[in-house]
Order: sequence, then C-alpha cells, then structure tokens
Amino acid sequence: VQLQASGGGLAQAGGSLRLSCSASGRTFDSYTVGWFRQKPGKGRTFVATISWNGGSTYYTNSVRGRFTISRDNAENTVYLQMNNLLPDDTAVYFCAAGAVPLTAGPNEFDYWGHGTQVTVSS
Repeated sequence: VQLQASGGGLAQAGGSLRLSCSASGRTFDSYTVGWFRQKPGKGRTFVATISWNGGSTYYTNSVRGRFTISRDNAENTVYLQMNNLLPDDTAVYFCAAGAVPLTAGPNEFDYWGHGTQVTVSS
C-alpha cells in the first residue's frame, strides 16, 4: 500500500483545512488508517484513527470536537477535516495504514505516506 497525504497549508487560528490521504493497493479498505503529526524536534504523535469500514473512530483529546476523520473506500481516500484550528496544531501531518487496532501507536502501523505541512497563524 502506498499512501500520499495532501491538503496542508497555511490557515489562521479558527480556520479550517481538510487533509486527504490517497492510497493505492487492493487491501487499503481492510486497514485501519490513522493520522499522526510531528512538531519540530518531537516524535510523531497520534491524532485520529478510523476503522476499516469507517464505523469506528478514535481521537486524541486535544482535537476531539474540532477534527473529523472519515474515509471513502471507493475512492481509496481518508480525510481529516480540521476545524477551529489552533496555533498548537502546527505540525507535519502523516497518514498511516495497517491491520492494527484504533489505539495502535505509530510504531505498529505498516505503511506511511510523506507528510504534509500544516501551519496555523495566530
């Protein structure tokens, strides 16, 4: 499975962005997909995950209620709608896929895309 994240950019605090994670590979729709983010000098941290069929989602506390993860398996794409952005959301965002539970850590995911930069100005 090859993943490609896109949709990052510059937004003002309180604004919105939508990230996309496009995948190639026949088994994508059987995998949990997650979004992680990495700030300069820090490790990758969990943002949100979605189950293979989109029926279950899981969020880190700091984004719950502001971010929404969704997927369209017919389009092999997972989205992260980010609303009410905060300067603290500034990071490089990565998507990952794997046969893992929703609570899996980054080291448990098998496939990673290149990151997309999100910058939120105050």
